Amino acid sequence: MNATPALNPMPRTLEVESLERFDELAAAGAHRMAGWQLQSIDFRGRSAELKAMDPAGAMFLGCTLGPGMEQSLRSRGALVFPALPGLPFDPYRPALYSGPELYRGVEVEPYEATPDARIYAWTRRQGRAGVEVALSAALHDHHIGESLQDALEGPFAGRRIVGVMGGHAGPRGSSTYDDAARLGRGLAAAGFLVATGGGPGAMEAANLGAYLSASPAAALDDALGRLAVVPGFRPSVSAWARAALAVLDANPGGAPSLGIPTWFYGHEPPNLFATHIAKYFANAVREAVLLEKCTGGVVFLPGAAGTVQEVFQDACENYYGTPETITPMVLVGRRHWTEELPAWPLLSSLARDRGMAGRVHLVDSVEDAVAALT
Repeated sequence: MNATPALNPMPRTLEVESLERFDELAAAGAHRMAGWQLQSIDFRGRSAELKAMDPAGAMFLGCTLGPGMEQSLRSRGALVFPALPGLPFDPYRPALYSGPELYRGVEVEPYEATPDARIYAWTRRQGRAGVEVALSAALHDHHIGESLQDALEGPFAGRRIVGVMGGHAGPRGSSTYDDAARLGRGLAAAGFLVATGGGPGAMEAANLGAYLSASPAAALDDALGRLAVVPGFRPSVSAWARAALAVLDANPGGAPSLGIPTWFYGHEPPNLFATHIAKYFANAVREAVLLEKCTGGVVFLPGAAGTVQEVFQDACENYYGTPETITPMVLVGRRHWTEELPAWPLLSSLARDRGMAGRVHLVDSVEDAVAALT
């Protein structure tokens, strides 16, 4: 009888996302690179080390290589995907964004010169996207999704995530903005990780409240007063962002929260108070990811069409979900959700006799919203 041939499983992937990590592996005596995935690393000073290693089965994504190294690696069995020219972003990005990174330089230059604005301008120039453009955006969003999952399994492991959805138009200094900030603070103080769509208005306020959740209440009051001087991002995103940067400078090291914005709505700039930003090109992917990650439930503040869409997108997931996957939904503002945009009657009818019955709530205050989730 012939012996059964041995199986050759694919090696487990080892993500190497910095030159320091590569140097650690090389110093520890690593030789075979099968299964390594190396992202966006400048290897121009490590050609000798790469020549001494066996790169068969490794994948180099957007790395910068010394003269002749691309051909050398490929001839020895590596897959090399070079950086695509002319892009204002890294399609192989190995980490989430931060607000100060997206707004780099806005302290002295107009917003239009920042990385965030240049990437948005790039999306507007593409028209009917070709293969390279579509591939670049898809690669970027794939890697952002991986980085988000890494964060949820790493520093945020075990944290229940509560989403805060609401309109982008609520100005700083308004009662709706202040309420959203108190909601973010209350949720974070209760142990939840706050996640928003990452934009202005209620989203910025909720991220602000979460950021200052470990600070005295007076710190939030002071921040709200500072921000109210520049109520909105029109007419000047630059002034709007600088006011937020001043609050960050006065309150370093705030509590973490998530922002998940999109360049599809690039005219709505991302806020600076989300400490971890997963910004996507594809809005449909971003919407699905945002709701999927909110394992602790979602609070819906008064909003317009976008918020209504999110209400029923979440409701659909709960309507067809198994009991273990159903998450709470809390609508804040009885008059808004029963008279102005009467989503509540339809939502409560959908919930009747379903597994989501008892998981949908209509409340009048942000304090009641926190209580409904805790």
